[in-house]
Amino acid sequence: MPTLAAGSLEACTRTLVGVWVAKRFAPCPPSAARTPPLPAQNALPPRLLGLIRGFTLLELLVVLAIIAFASAGVGFALRDDTTARLERDALRLGALLEAARAQAQVTGVPVRWRVSAQGFLFDPEPAVSANEAPPRQWLDADTRAQVERLPGTVTGGALQTGEDSLLLGPDAIIAPQAVTLFANGQPQQRVRLATDGVRPFAVQAGTP
Repeated sequence: MPTLAAGSLEACTRTLVGVWVAKRFAPCPPSAARTPPLPAQNALPPRLLGLIRGFTLLELLVVLAIIAFASAGVGFALRDDTTARLERDALRLGALLEAARAQAQVTGVPVRWRVSAQGFLFDPEPAVSANEAPPRQWLDADTRAQVERLPGTVTGGALQTGEDSLLLGPDAIIAPQAVTLFANGQPQQRVRLATDGVRPFAVQAGTP
């Protein structure tokens, strides 16, 4: 059998390796199209990267808490406006009742306070200066009042039947009495003004 010489085998091997290397590492033709590489994420603007990141759970909880507090504050403000006006009228009425109570103790003549269509009346009326009118109306035109019938309350006397009244004096200790102020437009909003007969009239917020 004919065999290749050692020199011929070595030359053939070099030729085959050279052909393989030439084909493997040959440059691409100029006409071959290449796919452009995708832009790296770090190449995006910082603001765009912040939007892509989104919100964390803590940030969402903070936003929800702010919305809840704002909604509650608005509702409380709307409700508290009526209550504040009733409390203002109740504080003023409490001061007037205590002044009439002191007047009754000094003069020895009991003073009655009653609800009227325009507001309220004192009988007898408190002494005022010549240029002042006796207090007969509420500070808020929407305020209404109703005297509570408590055990031990004195009624009748010079007043007509069915009229709501409070008896002030002439004794230092009087019967327990109370009056409820409410808004005509919102009857559910109420403020209570009461005394146990010993202590002064005090404002009690809420429905009695």
